[in-house]
Amino acid sequence: MIDVIPIPAFKDNYIWVLINKTTNQCIGVDPGDATPLLDFLAQHQLTLSAIFITHHHPDHIGGIATILKDHQVPVYGPRKENISFCTHPLIENDMVSIQSWPVEFLIKEVPGHTLGHIFFYSKPWLFCGDTLFSIGCGRLFEGSPEQMYSSLKKITELPDETQIYCTHEYTLNNIKFAQKVDPNNENLNQYQHHCQILRAKNLPTLPSNLALEKACNPFLRCTNALIKKTVEDYCHQKFDTSVQIFAALRAWKDKF
Repeated sequence: MIDVIPIPAFKDNYIWVLINKTTNQCIGVDPGDATPLLDFLAQHQLTLSAIFITHHHPDHIGGIATILKDHQVPVYGPRKENISFCTHPLIENDMVSIQSWPVEFLIKEVPGHTLGHIFFYSKPWLFCGDTLFSIGCGRLFEGSPEQMYSSLKKITELPDETQIYCTHEYTLNNIKFAQKVDPNNENLNQYQHHCQILRAKNLPTLPSNLALEKACNPFLRCTNALIKKTVEDYCHQKFDTSVQIFAALRAWKDKF
């Protein structure tokens, strides 16, 4: 049996830890800070098997050098990014198998937030870094709107029951923006109430799931006629394609 646990880091990051309860081994995902992960390993008497990296930003890799001083484990990350301690560089459609673990992870390249960003998928878990957030998506620091839109489409092709393990607690703020874009979405309003209850108890809103995101996340609904009209009204211009709607929506969110 495998559990997936969030470890809070920095202001709003999560380091995800997969725990093989049969062997007391674990995998750390995007450990931007060493201390929370090392404390977790010691507290629960776990052995680190591997580290997964989705992209090169410091809040996702900053703790790895320190972790590796005492835990000599393989580090799996994107081949198309310059990460010096990545021992197993990965590209599109690679499969990751960890010794003594009963699961494999499919790798997909999802450029947009960064040019080399990847995700790790093993049904039903999706570790997507900063590509898809609950009711949002990552900023376009390096890639184009076309790249990010295509990357999000890769995610929407996964099964609806896919669990979305992104790496930031942005959900309530993302919902506020989504309500500006899609004010009559009752699913969205219900989800806001659910997330408010969780955060009031200092619990994570994550993981989300893909079915909910398809119903509520405006960045996955750029073909929706009402969202198209709202974006066009905001921008005071007409758009011909869903990619143009996405680009305008992302630019709007950047100023929100």
